[in-house]
Amino acid sequence: MTDVSVIGCGNMGSALLEGLSASGEYTLTACDLDPDALEAVSAYSSRTTSNLEEAAEADVVVVAVKPGVIESVLADLELSPEQTLVSIAAGVETATLEAHTDATVVRVMPNLAAETGTMAAAVTEHSVTDEVRDLLDSVGEYVEIPEAQMDIATAVNGSGPAFVYHLLGAMAEAGVEGGLEPEQARVLAAQTFKGAAETVLRSEDDLEAMIDAVCSPNGTTIEGMNVLWDSDADRAVTDAVMAAAERSRELAEGDDE
Repeated sequence: MTDVSVIGCGNMGSALLEGLSASGEYTLTACDLDPDALEAVSAYSSRTTSNLEEAAEADVVVVAVKPGVIESVLADLELSPEQTLVSIAAGVETATLEAHTDATVVRVMPNLAAETGTMAAAVTEHSVTDEVRDLLDSVGEYVEIPEAQMDIATAVNGSGPAFVYHLLGAMAEAGVEGGLEPEQARVLAAQTFKGAAETVLRSEDDLEAMIDAVCSPNGTTIEGMNVLWDSDADRAVTDAVMAAAERSRELAEGDDE
């Protein structure tokens, strides 16, 4: 099995540990200075440590810390050219990271669905290794993109789950207003999003064709779609994604306030 360490056991780091643990393909080391964070991921880790030297022994070292502190972490992390450093720090370019390590640097933008093996991730195509491909494949789906597109990918799949939760909540609330129990509405809305997303991944049809397939003439769906088509809903979602992408660019320029 491949040895992987995760430095930083916050939300994203712990999600990766849980997903990788479930795959059964990795020996996992969790590293964090917070004892409570280590305790929270102990069930998903082969070992836990607060020592960077121990974390540095892995074949693949995932640094899951905030962009503002990643360079200071790398300053204390000694890796060889035979190792791979995976960074999930939004806005921090590989060239910046390469100046602080001898390891092969791969930049990844994952999301929290890694914990359930349904992650969407983007990875820098120029530096991705087969080890990293296998790692990402074990916890979801990924795409390889030019690094110049990482800011927009950060917005789409990194920030995107929050936008989906917002829309899912609105659909569930509509169900409650119509008389469903809150838990019933939550399950129906969540499963509908899940099923629709899975259908998109399995189909080669464009989205407009898939909408048409659900809409019967003079039926219920077309009535609802007419409301959406006449609204600014599309623009609002696009604006949310673009705002997140702009923030990623700001982080790359050093604005972490």
